[in-house]
Amino acid sequence: MQRPWNLPSLPVYSLATYSAESFNMNICTYVTAVSMQPKLYIIAVYQHTLSLEWMQQSNEAVLQLLHARQYGLVRYLGQKSGHIFPKQAWLQKKQLLTQWRQFTVLKEAAAYIQLQKIQTISCEGDHTLFLCKAVHFQSLSTDVLTTGILSAKKLIRI
Repeated sequence: MQRPWNLPSLPVYSLATYSAESFNMNICTYVTAVSMQPKLYIIAVYQHTLSLEWMQQSNEAVLQLLHARQYGLVRYLGQKSGHIFPKQAWLQKKQLLTQWRQFTVLKEAAAYIQLQKIQTISCEGDHTLFLCKAVHFQSLSTDVLTTGILSAKKLIRI
């Protein structure tokens, strides 16, 4: 039997963080809405990552809810470090990017949520938490990538 936290099939996001003219994108599944009005999210970002560094330095980010067909991005955005692998150059070369509200984002994501950072929460564990307010959003599809799909594709074990 699976562990309790692996029982639900969770949505898979990519958090786009920005620094000057550059961006980085990672994979996030530890994301949850925590308020209806205003819409607030808690996002857990893994320690020692470029996404964490840039999220700490900026007040804005874009949370991208991935489309089910974007499962292949997990190998590049989630299983490779932005400190070592040039994610921005790879995404540009593959022509996987577009602009949304003046932010560089992934083409064909199921939804985009522009976030304004409210608070950083350091805690025990291997992630840092960010409380963010959703300031703009756009939903484009209901066909979302989930941890169940990633497990079926053998990209993760749950």
